[in-house]
Amino acid sequence: MKNPLRYRFRLRDLALRDLLTVGIPALALIVAGFWLAAQFIRPAPPDFLVMSTGAPGGAYEAFAARYRPYLAAQGIELRERASAGAVENLQRLLDPNEEVDVAFVQGGVGMGVESETLVSLGSFYHEPLWVFYRGPETVDRLVELRGRRIAIGAEGSGTRHLALELLEASGVLRADKRNRLEALGGLAAVGALAKGEVDAVFLVGPAQSGAVWTALFTPGLRLMSFAHAEAYARRFPYLARLVLPRGGIDLQRDLPSTDVELVAPMATIVARDGTHPALIDLLLQAAVQVHGGAGLFQRPGEFPNARSVDFPLSSEADRFYKSGTRFLQRYLPFWLATLIERTLVLLIPLVAIVLPVMRFAPALYGWRARSRVYKWYGKLKFLEGELDENPGARSRAEWLAELDRIEDQVHRLSTPLAFANLLYTLREHIALVEAKVLKRTPEDPPAAA
Repeated sequence: MKNPLRYRFRLRDLALRDLLTVGIPALALIVAGFWLAAQFIRPAPPDFLVMSTGAPGGAYEAFAARYRPYLAAQGIELRERASAGAVENLQRLLDPNEEVDVAFVQGGVGMGVESETLVSLGSFYHEPLWVFYRGPETVDRLVELRGRRIAIGAEGSGTRHLALELLEASGVLRADKRNRLEALGGLAAVGALAKGEVDAVFLVGPAQSGAVWTALFTPGLRLMSFAHAEAYARRFPYLARLVLPRGGIDLQRDLPSTDVELVAPMATIVARDGTHPALIDLLLQAAVQVHGGAGLFQRPGEFPNARSVDFPLSSEADRFYKSGTRFLQRYLPFWLATLIERTLVLLIPLVAIVLPVMRFAPALYGWRARSRVYKWYGKLKFLEGELDENPGARSRAEWLAELDRIEDQVHRLSTPLAFANLLYTLREHIALVEAKVLKRTPEDPPAAA
């Protein structure tokens, strides 16, 4: 008698083999799906953002100070790095050894710079060019500054970059070599103008910046109205023509006393392409709070906008301007929203792979178990068909011997217990065919038997 314990082990090994045959490919498919999804999951955003701003007391530093509390409320520290201005900011972004994520950059500074690693976050506000001068005569063209001492901003500043371009275009630099261009900017330049140490100063920034505001209210200093404002705007595509309305600075003092024509580049924030998208989204949210209101040169909601300056628009910024703040970040803390967004990516393989696999794997496992039994059903059906067609093709003993061979193979067949009923049913059907053989064939002679 066969050992029942050995037969039990055979059944267990068979079930395990079938399970592994189906389970290993299914598991490999699931793992591959999750691995593929993981390629689209960015790491968690860092808890700080490094921004290159500008000179102390300048507009860039002032705006960064307004961003800081908004970011801090979301658990992100804004680390500021002072600089000479937009030109130095751009140099830092281009230098891979500089630890800078984003920086203020004046429109036009990046023209002609080819870089695949920098993206623009859009336009944030107008940065008017203010030219203040001393003297009784009215100056409305830059060429009239020929031969004078001019403070055009510190080295590395956007003010200096713009001043040199406009002075060159106006013929001031080529026509008269007596010009003295001083590397002064900000409050230091305004102070030098008030003391008579220079004859004119170039300032770039909003009216509320410290240097511009001081110059507007310093006695003896006059603001130049650009007679060629429209011409400059058309020649330099990064410039816009602006009008400072009469009384726009102070209605009671009627300051200025007439409309003033100005030109203005656009202020933007440039980011390295590897900056975490969640931080870009959060920075743009802060920018909406800081720059989104009405101003001297803008309407409510005009800024920030998707107009890119010098560099292509970031894909995350483009999404932000089209759809606004991400849905989860509107209702959840920043860290929790980003965690859920990253986790949701893993639901893709769960829905696309795991659920179908869980549905079809049991069916495949059952098919493998049944196929071993159905194979012998096929042989039995073929034998029965042959018997019906020509019972005399074989003797009764030969028919019964073939049935015994099939039954012996079926008896040796190992099938998981869950499908054992198929074996017993097959054996019953073998018995039915055996009865049919006994009925359709004559009894063999004793010698043949």
